[in-house]
Amino acid sequence: MPQAQSLHTGKRIKTDSLRLCGLDCADCAAKLEKTLARMPGVESVCINFGTGKLIVEHTLSLDIIISLVKEAGYTVDKEDFPDSGYGLQPAHTSGDEPLQNFFLRRPKMLLTLLSGAFLTLGLLLSLVGLPGIISETAYLLAILAGGYYIARNALYALRSLSLDMNILMTLAVIGAGAIGEWLEGATLVFLFSLGSALQSRTMDKARDSIRSLVALSPKEALVRRNGLESSLSVAEIRTGDTLLVRPGERIAMDGYVQSGFSSVNQSPITGESLPVEKNAGDMVYAGTVNGHGFIEVMVTRTAKDNTLARIIKLVEEAQAQRAPSQQFVDIFARIYTPLIITGAVLTAALPPLIFSQPFVPWFERALILLVISCPCALVISTPVSIVAAIGGAARKGVLIKGGAYLEEAGALKAVAFDKTGTLTTGRPEVMEIIPAPGHAQEELLEIAATIERRSEHPLAAAIQRVAKDRGIRPQECSGFQSLPGRGVVAECAGKLYYAGNRKFFKEKEISPESAGFLQDLEKRDGTPVLVGSCDKIIGALMVAEKIRHNAVETVESLRRTGINKIVILTGDNPGAAAKVADQLGVDEVYSGLLPEDKLRAVHSLMKKHGKLAMVGDGVNDSPALAAATVGIAMGAAGTDSALETADIALMGDDLANLPYIIGLGRSTLRIIKQNTVFSVLVKGVFIALTFAGFTSLWMAVFADTGATLLVVLNGMRLLKAGGNPVKGKGLAYTTDYSYGKV
Repeated sequence: MPQAQSLHTGKRIKTDSLRLCGLDCADCAAKLEKTLARMPGVESVCINFGTGKLIVEHTLSLDIIISLVKEAGYTVDKEDFPDSGYGLQPAHTSGDEPLQNFFLRRPKMLLTLLSGAFLTLGLLLSLVGLPGIISETAYLLAILAGGYYIARNALYALRSLSLDMNILMTLAVIGAGAIGEWLEGATLVFLFSLGSALQSRTMDKARDSIRSLVALSPKEALVRRNGLESSLSVAEIRTGDTLLVRPGERIAMDGYVQSGFSSVNQSPITGESLPVEKNAGDMVYAGTVNGHGFIEVMVTRTAKDNTLARIIKLVEEAQAQRAPSQQFVDIFARIYTPLIITGAVLTAALPPLIFSQPFVPWFERALILLVISCPCALVISTPVSIVAAIGGAARKGVLIKGGAYLEEAGALKAVAFDKTGTLTTGRPEVMEIIPAPGHAQEELLEIAATIERRSEHPLAAAIQRVAKDRGIRPQECSGFQSLPGRGVVAECAGKLYYAGNRKFFKEKEISPESAGFLQDLEKRDGTPVLVGSCDKIIGALMVAEKIRHNAVETVESLRRTGINKIVILTGDNPGAAAKVADQLGVDEVYSGLLPEDKLRAVHSLMKKHGKLAMVGDGVNDSPALAAATVGIAMGAAGTDSALETADIALMGDDLANLPYIIGLGRSTLRIIKQNTVFSVLVKGVFIALTFAGFTSLWMAVFADTGATLLVVLNGMRLLKAGGNPVKGKGLAYTTDYSYGKV
């Protein structure tokens, strides 16, 4: 825990992080923050309403801070507890939570249910004709049960010299009791308490959307350290330890496979729908699920620094940022609230003073005006939508670094792609094996794999992979030579063999048959790796990059979302770039670009087409990513630079997430507009009805809490919004890459 020394007291400053449960009002969060900041011994305090997180620097006992928070009406979970190692408690899910524990953790919900029960009992007693004192007692019990937290929060607000909804509700209930309207008072309390409890519950659920990822990682794992095997908690596991991961187990830490082979379900991190094969040297991530193989994993990151922990940190930071629409609403609310309070005072005072109207009816209308004009629904309309959208996207393997980028994604008009590693797989593959007349494919592949086994060239690696897939083992060779820009030479079974490009073989005097074979290759796609001996060509292996399996469908889906311009920006040669562009059906392609050229191209495209997304690998394309309206990094899992440079990071390599992001951004903008218009409309209608004399206090409470709850529920839809818009052949499962057969 970081510590410093206070300039005022000389005491050590401690930093603690707390989770606030029941924080359902942005205005309440601001009041609590100001109250804590005024307390002696508190150096600084920050409350993130979107995530329900309180970070406080202080010289006090943490128990004092917690007691003040509880006094304000919130329950607390302390973070950085030793058993987790993640600095974050897992979300509490109602699916496996006992009913007793559910109500112990949510006393407000329990008291609300009791209030409703007493209210119902009072109504039944009055209907059967029992003396009024009996039903009124039931109504009083309903007020006491449902009004406990309301009165306590009102008292807290008075002590902090602030006027809030709880004070208004308390005054309204006292007024109802004073004139003998016990049923109206009980109804007021129950409706307000129910709305508050449901709103609190749904906001906590939205915040738990990302915290639930913590539950994906086991609390302990089997570890080999210094030759001894033992089960350790994740907080005790260090870098350099070896995890022993059995079939079906969740992987507890980031690391690379030392030995073994398995398939791993990486969907919690990357959003990939299919398991990924893992061999020695491959990276695995905490929270992913091992398949049917046994693997040993060398730990490379501690629990607080692994990919899962970084995802949670980035998402929470993103949820804390104010989107442009939220900034507008906050400014509007600061102006709106004082105006409404002034209007309520004038409503209560002017008619009796100027027009000799009776005071009580206009005072009641003033109270109704204050209740209905509370800007809760308006203020919460944007943050709940942003929190839900960012949390839902993170669970699909998409990290959005703030509400501003989410809104910008919804307004995009053009998309620019890097080619290598983005639209293509980024590594060459053998597309076709073509033996010369008199030779067989197996012979050609065995010779090529043998003489290329010592080469480090990417084309050599592609040949080795296809040989391994076909069960062909390279033979021993000697006298290996690498000739840069031309090929390789090696001796096998006393015979000299060559492998290389056309230029290399044209330097040799080859037979007429071989010359004809070379001419035939010019009609085929890909780069040929020629294999021969003396003056004779044995055959060729056609090598090319594969286009990603759903790249075509992604481009089509982007057009369906309303993207008008799709271009490729690549440093590759014009021929290779044009071939990929033709297969994908993009509008323009710019080839042979250096990083600074890509930057200029991005600026030019933004001038022509407006808001632009740049999609790249997050490292070579970083200038273009930074300049674009929205920078999107592909395959960011485990890559620090990609997570830092991009505005949006795709943890896996799934292009299908691009139209999902744009669709999610547009859905978010639409829901924010719906929430804002609905909130203002409800307020306007009820204010008009109040002056017309057609409303009551309980109707005002019902309208206010109901509107707020509907706004929250509407925003919560973004947790599951979007889905995967890429449809048609090729989605996630295809093996048809539109190339020649191997």
